[in-house]
Amino acid sequence: MYRVEQLIGGVWGAGGDGGELVVADPADGSPVSTAPVATPDEVAKAVTAARGAAPGWSGTAPAERAAALRRAADAIEAAAEELAQATTAEMGKPLDDARGGVAAGVGTLRQYAELGPLRGGRTLHGAAEALDFMLPEPRGVVAAITPWNDPVAVSCGLLGAALVTGNVVLHKPSERTPATGWLLARTLDGVLPPGVLSLLTGGAEVGAALAGQEVDVVAHVGSTATGRAVAAACARTGAKALLENGGSDPLIVDAGVDPVWAAGQAALGSFANAGQICVAVERVYVHRDLAEDFVDLLVERAGALRVGPGRDPQTQLGPLVDRRHRDHVHGQVTAAVAEGARLRAGGTLPDGPGAFYPATVVTDCTDEMALVREETFGPVAPVVVVDSFSEALKRAARSPYGLAATVLTGSMSHARRAARELPVGTVKINAVFGGAPGGAAQPRRGSGQGFGYGPELLDEFTATKVVHLAAPADGHW
Repeated sequence: MYRVEQLIGGVWGAGGDGGELVVADPADGSPVSTAPVATPDEVAKAVTAARGAAPGWSGTAPAERAAALRRAADAIEAAAEELAQATTAEMGKPLDDARGGVAAGVGTLRQYAELGPLRGGRTLHGAAEALDFMLPEPRGVVAAITPWNDPVAVSCGLLGAALVTGNVVLHKPSERTPATGWLLARTLDGVLPPGVLSLLTGGAEVGAALAGQEVDVVAHVGSTATGRAVAAACARTGAKALLENGGSDPLIVDAGVDPVWAAGQAALGSFANAGQICVAVERVYVHRDLAEDFVDLLVERAGALRVGPGRDPQTQLGPLVDRRHRDHVHGQVTAAVAEGARLRAGGTLPDGPGAFYPATVVTDCTDEMALVREETFGPVAPVVVVDSFSEALKRAARSPYGLAATVLTGSMSHARRAARELPVGTVKINAVFGGAPGGAAQPRRGSGQGFGYGPELLDEFTATKVVHLAAPADGHW
């Protein structure tokens, strides 16, 4: 059992008068971790303490901040197994996937440690006797509200970028993975000056209290509904909102592609991490010419996945994060079937403990169904048959979200059309996952705003000041 403590103003064990939350193992329902719930007063005290620590950290040389981030990466790498085990225990993903998330977080910290000191301003050409330049400065106090589906990788991205640019951070991990957040904060705190990082735990009420405080940036990764509430809070306080919200990412399967390969890509995109990935495939538009073969192969792949607890090395499909989320996923599936969709694989609640849900394939779907229109965040592949690539593009674009999209095609002209016409932040051609290091995109529509990854994320945590430096009246200094 993990017993989480809060970190406020450099003091571990502070606060927690708001009660306690308990996280259960989604594989068997046994208690895994307990965490205190921060009160609004404790949140306010943490913000005040962060304000006090901000000048010292922002005044630290960029190279020294980068060195601290390198030490943090080393420390997290040394604690990688402990972090991965906690992630699997709290949210259920297969242990190898959890290890991969920790490794990704370590890589991100090292990337930002290299890039941080290199990010500078620029001089301007003005009057000959004056000096003009643009100077990036830390924004100050950053509230980072992070998700449960990949808690180490996402947190390292936001925290690393904020810290290396000279901001102090108030981290509020998801109430579904508080022990993972606590272990990460404990590791980071060991290499940072006291007060530079604080940890607040609890549910949505704690996140709302934090977003409503006089902070300078609220960085949130999570649902669209919560992201919009964060944006509204920031509009009242004047803080910057940096948001990666929900998505309903389409996969387009063009005519002429290999259906075996396409089904493999669809299965990977829909079922990896039980579909609990921000850029998971949430709807599939397949050309009629290969739809029958493609669906048969996808159904076969769904049925072949080995379901079990994440700690079992043979598991390919772990449980959903909890039964409340499973109810959401199953509700969308059953509603689609009631509206005329056809269940081809999965779609039934298994007996026994835990929050398991089978890999599910649903055909005869329409764009009006919630299963297609809204975010599901589960191991479900809704399939829509189309008669042309143009129809697929049009229907894929008909969404309130704009996070990412994938296109499987052997046509360069179709690939270029997709890149040009799909209103999303990321377009992936012929691979549902992957991409060069350092790639960054801005989500659109209900999926958020601002860069969430890559070198550009460093700029999100700085404010640019223009300085005009002229000589005094006599022309001499």
